[in-house]
Amino acid sequence: MQLHRISFSSRSVVEDPFKWAYTLEDHGYTGWEIVQEGSQCLNSKTIQNVQNIHETTNLELTLHLPFSDMNLAGLNDSIRGEVIRQMKHYLTLASNYVNLAVVHPGYLSPYGAQVPYEAYQTNLASLTEICDFAADFGILVAVENMPDFPKIFGKYPDEMHEMLDAVGSHNVGFTFDVGHANTVRLIDEFLDQLGGRISHVHIHDNMGEKDEHLPLGEGTVDWKSVMEKLSDYKGIFVTEMASVEEGVKSLEFLRNL
Repeated sequence: MQLHRISFSSRSVVEDPFKWAYTLEDHGYTGWEIVQEGSQCLNSKTIQNVQNIHETTNLELTLHLPFSDMNLAGLNDSIRGEVIRQMKHYLTLASNYVNLAVVHPGYLSPYGAQVPYEAYQTNLASLTEICDFAADFGILVAVENMPDFPKIFGKYPDEMHEMLDAVGSHNVGFTFDVGHANTVRLIDEFLDQLGGRISHVHIHDNMGEKDEHLPLGEGTVDWKSVMEKLSDYKGIFVTEMASVEEGVKSLEFLRNL
């Protein structure tokens, strides 16, 4: 099969991404999802590199907002305020280059686990604030379903459905992460319940237990079935790999489906 919009995202954020970003089109990629972690974080220096890529390639750029140490459901108002500030900062920096930003929902801290309803409402308030801010730039905020981690929001289809409805912003969307859904064994349920709401798709494989981010075909995901169910989807598919080499393996797998 041939995908018309296929993007690369690297989980390795300790190496210089601009050494390989210019090679993506040579390998058949049409986009790059910039992860706001480590060496990929936008700042006054790296934003110039992003501008150069934007101006000298045909890559379609999207943004993955930061997630390490970032809890949208955190009940320490000062710390959560800093999390929101950073999210807004990266949205502003990227606003000339991206139309979509992926965000992770929050999770229960030790305190939050004692008052889960309050934490969940805080998560919704944070997502709404981010959406409202991004709307001024015309950016869609696509909330991602989560893997089978303890005490994290967004693992299950009904929960994601409720979360998106509760936020209710005109620019809130859904990032369907196939690998994450496989860790809770609910890929078909996600596609059946939220297929019409999918704005963005992350693809990687695992053995159904852990969030391993293996190249496609090296885990238990039934990719033929997944791609058939997503045959009407017109958005971007993003391979989330540790290296470009793993991304190339995934592209070859898709071409041979």
